[in-house]
Amino acid sequence: MQSGKAKWTASSMIAGAGGGLVASVATCPLDVVKTKLQAQRYVHGQIGYEGISATIKNIAKYDGLRGFYRGLGPTILGYLPTWAIYFAVYDGIKSTFGEAPLGVTNTKSKDWIYPAAQAKGYQPAMREHPWSLHILSAMAAGACSTICTNPLWVIKTRFMTQSRSEVRYRHTVDAAITIYRSEGIRAFYRGLLPSILGIAHVAVQFPLYEQLKLWAQDDTERPLSSQTILLCSAIAKMTASITTYPHEVIRTRLQTQRRPLASDISSDGMIRSHSERGVVYTTRKLIRKEGWTSLYKGLSINLLRTVPNSAVTMLTYELLMRYMSSRTPML
Repeated sequence: MQSGKAKWTASSMIAGAGGGLVASVATCPLDVVKTKLQAQRYVHGQIGYEGISATIKNIAKYDGLRGFYRGLGPTILGYLPTWAIYFAVYDGIKSTFGEAPLGVTNTKSKDWIYPAAQAKGYQPAMREHPWSLHILSAMAAGACSTICTNPLWVIKTRFMTQSRSEVRYRHTVDAAITIYRSEGIRAFYRGLLPSILGIAHVAVQFPLYEQLKLWAQDDTERPLSSQTILLCSAIAKMTASITTYPHEVIRTRLQTQRRPLASDISSDGMIRSHSERGVVYTTRKLIRKEGWTSLYKGLSINLLRTVPNSAVTMLTYELLMRYMSSRTPML
């Protein structure tokens, strides 16, 4: 039993990394545009503010095709471990409670026998209400992957948002060294709190995705088609993104703040205490200076990026899991 669980944990990590790789390369240009929109500190309608079309034109004009793939290195380095860790934890918790991993259609194996919790045959609530298992799995997996990979996302965000007149980082390793030397190790965990709060995103996305798949499953013996997986994933991702988007804007603002290591001067030149630089201060400042709509800045391009990104990730993951489950005998 344990060897079977270990096998599926390894399979989940491989398939998750594969899904993250394909999706990160395919949607990197949209990610660059979205991140630049989130990081803008101008109010919409004022001089200096760039919308989606202006941002795309400026990237193409000044940076060319390479500009749309700025930060691809840390993006790939971020997505691979993020999804590898996420799916390993997600499927690991599910399999512990007797539910097969995503993409595994052969659920008749002894690996998925669910024992009674009590001698009289009482079952845990997760058995009768699988959505609670999916929420627990999604939140635990989201927290683990976020904590482990936050430094990579800080580097990616800095790389994508650096201006043309101030090229600080030449490549991923140079960015990591420069940030560490100038701002210390804490800089790599800037924006971690809103990222942790962002596990509400996967707590919506994955249980909804699982439920949509159940509704779409008309034959328990036949796996879902690729088109159905793409549709279920797109609906789940869009719903989760709209519901929890503000935390992404707050996280981007926190990650793009640059401060000297031994100075209290903030990014806008004002001296403040460390307690004023967190989530609450940033949120209040955003709403006061740029309005409530600033919390949804870049939402449209974010949906154009994250929905296909999620669809590609989930489809790649499920197809890889199906392939590995068909090639490897159940233990």
